[in-house]
Amino acid sequence: MKRITVVGGGFAGLVAAISCAEAGTQVRLLEAHHTLGGRARATAPPYVAHDGPHVLYRDGAWWRWLAERDLLGPHSGVPLLGLAGFRFRHGDRLRRTPPPALSRVLAHRRRRAPVDIDFHTWIRGHHGEQAASVASNLMGVATFYAEPGRLSAAFVWERLLRVFAPRPPARYLTGGWNGLIDRLAAHARALGVSIETDARVTDLPAPPVIVATSLDAAGRLLGTTPPSVESGRTLLLDLAVRADRRDVFVVSDLDAAGWLERYSLPDPSLAPPGESLIQAQLPLRGTEGKADALVRLEELVDQALPGWRERTTWRRHSVANRRTGALDLPGQTWRDRPAVDRGDGVFLAGDMVAAPGLLSEVSFHSAIAAARGALGEPARKPTAPPAIH
Repeated sequence: MKRITVVGGGFAGLVAAISCAEAGTQVRLLEAHHTLGGRARATAPPYVAHDGPHVLYRDGAWWRWLAERDLLGPHSGVPLLGLAGFRFRHGDRLRRTPPPALSRVLAHRRRRAPVDIDFHTWIRGHHGEQAASVASNLMGVATFYAEPGRLSAAFVWERLLRVFAPRPPARYLTGGWNGLIDRLAAHARALGVSIETDARVTDLPAPPVIVATSLDAAGRLLGTTPPSVESGRTLLLDLAVRADRRDVFVVSDLDAAGWLERYSLPDPSLAPPGESLIQAQLPLRGTEGKADALVRLEELVDQALPGWRERTTWRRHSVANRRTGALDLPGQTWRDRPAVDRGDGVFLAGDMVAAPGLLSEVSFHSAIAAARGALGEPARKPTAPPAIH
């Protein structure tokens, strides 16, 4: 029987291992850290904080795959109270409604965006400079990037239509990513996958092997220099505060591509009773340091959470570097990223390789493609993202 080795125990590694085991193959998964999860790791209770957004989109193949295996667990959508607590920061003020320029952009959902033009230029050509600026900054949440307008119009537009669909497809898994990682690991073990943690790999295992690590780590293991891939860099500020009915649910910072979200509103299990867990994020500009970015980010928090400093019960902040995976510049698509099949029985999986999707969906699609390659199955065309109008 063929034996397949998977290096890395995040979403990509676990999905790849499960897919290979479901085909009847012996699978060994090696994870360098003492726990599984990769970039999906979250802090332990009572404050369960993540390295960025932790939602799944029910209109994608990743969601369907989990549902077919009964791995989703309890989940919820955006609560009605949350919709009432949505704010836009524009002109250094919080507003309940988006600026008219942004509404005009969202009203033309049937447009097809070009690949070879940047998003800011494309929107400016249709709606003017203000619309281009606010629509670009709206997508900071999905890119962790200070200038989303520099990215390919097709790349940004596809994500904007899904994230801000009339019926939001985002779903919050109760307990966050920790529970999903546990369910994936349990399912893998039930299929016979051998999972080893604290197992740092320094030499590439015998093929077939799936390397489901960061692209940089994969390059070191393969002894190659991976192609340069654009990715985001942002400051994350996690806060637990004593609950106050004046606190908003979400602030989309249309001035600086920032985002603030009270994740404990749809999922109260993320914080103790009577407290709210909030994450605020702000992409760093060029060579901007963490201290300067924190000053700017706290100004956003001041507007969203009155008196938050006196109410804070827990906090942490960090810089998330290259945590959104690959970002496509003008003239590029996901097909231009590093290939999954590296030849000689070696395959890559992760959020920076050649696979479609939004956020964790890229890891899922690449893991499926890597598993099929390792199994010797013919390549299949990846499932196209849904068309949303």
